[in-house]
Amino acid sequence: MEEVKQIISINGPVVIAEGKKDFAMHDMVLVGSLELLGEVIKIDKNSAIIQVYEDTSGLKIGEKVVTTGAPLSLSLGPGLIGNIFDGILRPLDDLKKKTGDFIERGCTLPSINKSSLWDFKAIVKIGDKVKQGDVLGNVQETNSIVNKIMVPVGISGEVVEVKPEGKYSAYDIIAKINTGKNIVNLNMIQTWPIRKQRPYKKRLEANDLLFTGQRVIDSIFPITKGGTAMIPGGFGTGKTMLQHQLAKWCDADIIVYIGCGERGNEMTDVLEEFPKLTDPRTGRPLMERTILIANTSNMPVAAREASIYTGITIAEYYKDMGYNVAIMADSTSRWAEALREISGRLEEMPAEEGFPSYLPSRLSEFYGRAGKTQNENGNIGTVTIIGAVSPQGSDFSEPVTQNTKRFVHVFWALNRDLAYSRHYPAVDWNISYSEYAAKLEDWYEEKVDPKFNEYRQRIIKMLEEENELIEISKVVGQDVLSDNKKLVLEICKAIRVGFLQQSAFNEIDTAVPLKKQFKMMESSLILYDTASRLIKQGIPISKIKEKGFFEEYVKLKFNIGNHEKDMEEFKVFNKKIKTELRKIEEEYEMHL
Repeated sequence: MEEVKQIISINGPVVIAEGKKDFAMHDMVLVGSLELLGEVIKIDKNSAIIQVYEDTSGLKIGEKVVTTGAPLSLSLGPGLIGNIFDGILRPLDDLKKKTGDFIERGCTLPSINKSSLWDFKAIVKIGDKVKQGDVLGNVQETNSIVNKIMVPVGISGEVVEVKPEGKYSAYDIIAKINTGKNIVNLNMIQTWPIRKQRPYKKRLEANDLLFTGQRVIDSIFPITKGGTAMIPGGFGTGKTMLQHQLAKWCDADIIVYIGCGERGNEMTDVLEEFPKLTDPRTGRPLMERTILIANTSNMPVAAREASIYTGITIAEYYKDMGYNVAIMADSTSRWAEALREISGRLEEMPAEEGFPSYLPSRLSEFYGRAGKTQNENGNIGTVTIIGAVSPQGSDFSEPVTQNTKRFVHVFWALNRDLAYSRHYPAVDWNISYSEYAAKLEDWYEEKVDPKFNEYRQRIIKMLEEENELIEISKVVGQDVLSDNKKLVLEICKAIRVGFLQQSAFNEIDTAVPLKKQFKMMESSLILYDTASRLIKQGIPISKIKEKGFFEEYVKLKFNIGNHEKDMEEFKVFNKKIKTELRKIEEEYEMHL
């Protein structure tokens, strides 16, 4: 480290330091006598503007600034999974043991514990040629995840030494590589700058469904592994709850949950509840494949800005091992507000609603790091980003929502009226969309059923028609509608309550397999088609409603289990529909 400048201005988290020494953009620096962590964000002649990731109270003009000579980087290795970090990857549990409930300024601890020992099993031997990304050996990080110790980026050569199988610290040398110029000592840790995307060999088309168990998502507005989605919604519409459901039930291998600028009590719930959750795939704690990044609204605003880059860097690290990683960012609105505050203190020219003009490019950079890639070692991995957006007053025309919409392919809009009527997930089917649905058509036909796409399109079309009929009914009243239009309203009501609405607290309904989702769609369409045929023959809809099939359909989600053998119950229900409605038809024919 080298002393480079002295502080000449302090404006909240923004500090200006001046001196003769050169600075580099994005250099990590230590500010003041407390050595507060900061990052260079602008250089002007002999002065450097720094955003400080800790509280700057008590900082004085003239205090020294020291540079590390490297950008803000993370130490990546075994020990990240199952841990809780702040926005710059400081382990909160370890910080609490050291400083108590409130983090002392200038307190830094390594993200990977130096005392933890890991069982290392080498898969290379002396004399092997290796390059960046190649796997040197494996470490069982948790019961669910094997950490593949990879050759760091920029290093290639011949293995001249490798440790035998045994227990080692992440900081112990486990291999030596002759690059042709020198001998490089390698441990289990890689260092990577958070604002730089990790390299990969080839970007692939994301065409595999990320199963979530939520019917409105999997069947109507799906997302792929390696896809991008946003969840915009006002206060109380269930953004965090939906992300919790996705984190628990989606079939990603690893979950990175970023609490970015959320209220402290909300993050407390997350930090207390997640360790108690059971992974439905393994029956073990969900934390064995989860990393939590907690950056609450009362934490320094600059660290909030860094937190989403911290999360995406961790996700890319595990993606390089061939894992499917899902990021839950809650919420990117708070991150954008941090950008706005720092931009204001820098006296930059504001754009719409005070946000900086570079907001779209920053959003593009973040969501652009999602995807499905073939990595340097040949593994195929994915990073899926699901970002919550918190528009004030549920105004979806505000800048963060509109700009995010430009860079994501799935839009799950949460509706306040649905949420307040206890319809969860409160996804508004009238304005939500998924651009991945067309790409997944072949996947649905092969993995679920050849008729899946047809049924999905029919249900979407009926829901659109229902919306038009509701508008008409508001003007002329529902009584003047023809029976076939009333049937559309009835079946759509049953679909809304029985299919789109889902209970997270019901053991059967909390997450539903795709086969059951398909069977539920099929039963609703059988009910509609059979009833429609009767109405065309002049049978009033009141006669059909007397049989109670619409109400019975709503209860199917609770009454029919999720196992393969339970699916036979749908055949019984479908047969009952046809038999009972056929009786009505016969009675009607007898009276003609």
